[in-house]
Amino acid sequence: MFERGRVKVMGIVNVTPDSFSGDGLTDHHMAIERGLRMAEAGADIVDVGGESTRPGHTPVPAAEEIRRAIPVVEALAAAGLVVSIDTSKLEVARAAADAGATIVNDVWGLRRSPGIARLAAERGLGLVLMHNQVGNRYPGDLVQAIVEGLSASIAEARRAGVPPDRIAIDPGIGFGKDAGQNLIVLRRLGELRRLGHPLLVGASRKGFLGRLFGQEMPRRIWGTAAVVAVSILRGADIVRVHDVEEMVAVARVAEALRAEREEEPR
Repeated sequence: MFERGRVKVMGIVNVTPDSFSGDGLTDHHMAIERGLRMAEAGADIVDVGGESTRPGHTPVPAAEEIRRAIPVVEALAAAGLVVSIDTSKLEVARAAADAGATIVNDVWGLRRSPGIARLAAERGLGLVLMHNQVGNRYPGDLVQAIVEGLSASIAEARRAGVPPDRIAIDPGIGFGKDAGQNLIVLRRLGELRRLGHPLLVGASRKGFLGRLFGQEMPRRIWGTAAVVAVSILRGADIVRVHDVEEMVAVARVAEALRAEREEEPR
């Protein structure tokens, strides 16, 4: 499911009216078309979400999230794509699995709906566990806190019966972290490798690119490209992006450079 080797590119399809990046779609046909275009451009996985998770977002009930996302999941899965559902609600994850999704991307790392782990175990789903918290205060070392939080999420998944090769981890860039903390995490990504699971990084178009580097949304593709390249060089196995065609090109070069570096004599 998440075997290491070739870096995978996960394309983002937001079926929401309030996406932070302005790419949200409320028309199912347009969202399906976007997912299909992403696959044609080289996306290995298409991640469909029916609720914005941007700072200050308005939560929506599970029924509304299902109404938005599941028709898109069903159509993309029927077309043969590998589809993940971006949700922290068990009801939505179950409906997506019924519709053909094979991965659950949980931005709360099972803290909101631990039952997602049992669903993943029963259905043979992949599970992406992201670090998240309310607020950005950490009593000790930031990266150690992330390691401990992800370790707890992994343990929850393993207790439910999810095999280790179906678990990936995400440090949660932009979630429970301020702009400077995001940079620290990206600089120290390699430390997360000790958890023994493939590493997903989702920094595409994130706000820290604007706050720290003055990049308005149309220009954040360049900052995203830099983060994708560096993340891969520091160990990322999956990158979650909006601009698939461009980031596939970045990923192929970065992984070749990583392979060359790994082959160099020490």
